[in-house]
Amino acid sequence: QVQLVESGGGLVQPGGALRLSCAASGRTFSTYSVGWFRQAPGKDREFVAHISQFGGTISYADSVKGRFTISRDNAKNTVYLQMNSLKPEDTAVYYCAARGFRTTASQYEYDYWGQGTQVTVSS
Repeated sequence: QVQLVESGGGLVQPGGALRLSCAASGRTFSTYSVGWFRQAPGKDREFVAHISQFGGTISYADSVKGRFTISRDNAKNTVYLQMNSLKPEDTAVYYCAARGFRTTASQYEYDYWGQGTQVTVSS
C-alpha cells in the first residue's frame, strides 16, 4: 500500500509556472506507475499526465502537451509535475494517483489517491 501527499499548488498569474510534488510513503515506490489528474469546478476529473515505474513511458493530455513535464525521483519517493505557461483554464485541484501495474490515462485504473492541491491561475 502507498500513501500520497501532493504539494506545491498556489496562486499564479497567467504565463507563470508551478511545480507540483507527489510524495509517497513506502519503500516500494518504484513498483508503482503514477498519474496526475485535475478537477476544475463543475467539471469531471480529467487526465493530465502519467509516468511509468522508471520513467520509460510518459504521456500527456493534449491540453498540457508542451507546457507540462512529469518526472520522478524514486530515491526520493516523489513524482513531479512542472507546469509552465499556465493558463486560467489550468485552474483546478490537482491529484496524483498510483497503481501497481502498467501506467494508464484512465483514472479508474488507479488504486491510491492523494488529497489534492489547488492551483489557481488568475491575474
